[in-house]
Amino acid sequence: MDNCSKIMGIPVPKVTMEETVHIIDQVITDKKADLFHVVTLNPEITMSCQHDLQLRSIIDEAGHLTADGTGIVMVSRLKGNPLPERVTGCDLFINLLEIGNENNWSFYLLGANEITSLKASEEIRKKYPNVSVVGRHHGFFDQKVEAQIVDEIATLSPDVLVVALGAPKAEFWIHKFKNKLNARVAIGVGGSLDVIAGTVKRAPVIWQKLNVEWLYRLINQPSRWRRQLILPRFAMKALFFKENNRLQ
Repeated sequence: MDNCSKIMGIPVPKVTMEETVHIIDQVITDKKADLFHVVTLNPEITMSCQHDLQLRSIIDEAGHLTADGTGIVMVSRLKGNPLPERVTGCDLFINLLEIGNENNWSFYLLGANEITSLKASEEIRKKYPNVSVVGRHHGFFDQKVEAQIVDEIATLSPDVLVVALGAPKAEFWIHKFKNKLNARVAIGVGGSLDVIAGTVKRAPVIWQKLNVEWLYRLINQPSRWRRQLILPRFAMKALFFKENNRLQ
């Protein structure tokens, strides 16, 4: 497909941040009944899709995919079918808050710990006064509380459901309850609530522009080194992946 770049068999739309925000804006404006699941695709999810058929099915059924991760964009360029830019979960979340502030959107925040969740909701109310944080819940809950969370979200019917449970857990969770949530849009945002709350600092803009934000995070959070090991493995496998195969 000319409007997509295949990464390990997954067609990733060639869309910019601005185009992605427009797509989501249209979904919310149209008040569509079906949940619009936005997946911010990173190397970890892409690699998992090669052996996890359920996850691959969830990705295939998603309303929209974005290229979250330098590795995804880098591979697309090296294979001669470049994606225009990274559209990370954190940046997309911030952009949605900005347009949501203009259009009085409602948000529900799910994930992170209680202190971070509370702080993030306070920061959003402070910076985006026209945004309604209609509800929130931390990410540590059992099955009984989970059912209560799903019911609460369905009752509140937010425009945007933000799920910060980590990837691919967020994707599984959204898909599992997609017919019950009664939200317009749901998106997994990784550790974005920590960034919004100020408990984790993002890399300076220059690091982001040089596509080495991952290195900044590794320097500041050395415990992430095990997770970073997947990046060179992903790059090698993705570069030599035969895109006519579904799985390899």
